[in-house]
Amino acid sequence: MNLSTSHRRIAILGSTGSIGTQALEVIEAHPEQLSLDTLVARDSWKLLAEQARKYQPDKVVIANEAHYQALKEALADLPLKVYAGQAAVEQVVESSETDVVLTALVGAAGLSPTIKAIEAGKTIALANKETLVVAGSLVTSLAQARGVNIYPVDSEHSAIFQCLAGEWHNEIEKIILTASGGPFRGKSRVDLEQVTLEQALKHPNWSMGAKITIDSATLMNKGLEVIEAKWLFNLNPEQVDVIVHPQSILHSLVQFTDGSMKAQMGLPDMKLPILYALAYPNRLQTNFPRFNFAQYPQLSFEQPDLETFGCLKLAIEAMKMGGIAPCVLNAANEIAVEAFLQKRISFLGIEQLVDQCLQAIPNRTPQNLEDFVEADRQTRNFARTLIV
Repeated sequence: MNLSTSHRRIAILGSTGSIGTQALEVIEAHPEQLSLDTLVARDSWKLLAEQARKYQPDKVVIANEAHYQALKEALADLPLKVYAGQAAVEQVVESSETDVVLTALVGAAGLSPTIKAIEAGKTIALANKETLVVAGSLVTSLAQARGVNIYPVDSEHSAIFQCLAGEWHNEIEKIILTASGGPFRGKSRVDLEQVTLEQALKHPNWSMGAKITIDSATLMNKGLEVIEAKWLFNLNPEQVDVIVHPQSILHSLVQFTDGSMKAQMGLPDMKLPILYALAYPNRLQTNFPRFNFAQYPQLSFEQPDLETFGCLKLAIEAMKMGGIAPCVLNAANEIAVEAFLQKRISFLGIEQLVDQCLQAIPNRTPQNLEDFVEADRQTRNFARTLIV
């Protein structure tokens, strides 16, 4: 079908999270161009039921089968199809009624259904950076073979994508991803030794889920974005750079081989990149707040402190290593962040655990999805042994 002109039916994987809830608002605001086909959540069945009642999708899936009966009973009076389990998540993305699959599940859980959606020829709106971090080579080669477009939803990658519109024939010298610096910008490692969970959950510019907020505080989120950008835009590791921009107004830049640079700017609002990915190549009218230069008389930039924020350094090293190293990095980080959220390790303990896993698990070249899955499993098991 011609996505440039048609009405699009959307499946949202991770509808109860930050990206998913904002995507529902975007779809609701543009009923002539966008409509909802499927809602998927992992555990939040009560919110999923509320969303299903409000937005009336065709299908609803709860990945955790323990919540199936409660969800089904909550929606018994509605003409909805209700499913449960990981297999159901992977099956609904293949539905002939779905045009675009927004993958917004947190962590490596987004990988398998994204692959199923690509195999079914669905356009992907990618908000799950771990899909490309864990198995970038597999996902991008499969998308190319199936002729599937992957449109980025992360604000930084959306910015790069927007800057490249009309420039696909021109060679990129490098891209520069911007980072706010998180709540601890300018702090020393001594300062970070005292960081509490409550402090780490307070991001200065963005409203996000707990896991991504912690990743932003350690700068691991930017490290994952660096790896994702390499695969999204077919770049060498040396072509991806990071600059700290505390105001989060300039979302990222592209530098071309003639030395010129293009940047995308705007107020920090995830609804804009969500809408751009769902409606591409069209720009739909919105009532979002507009940027006013007078309110931002100064925009500042600085180099990231890789020694203080070692997670970003580890991610860059893993990208250069290739093989399963990025997969190990991601799996170890997911276990470490979970432990930090449970107050079982310290803030700096996240970086230490990831580093230990990268050193302990031998790097190798994966041949198929099973190799990535095994590396992920091996890393998680080892990481758990490091948490006392």
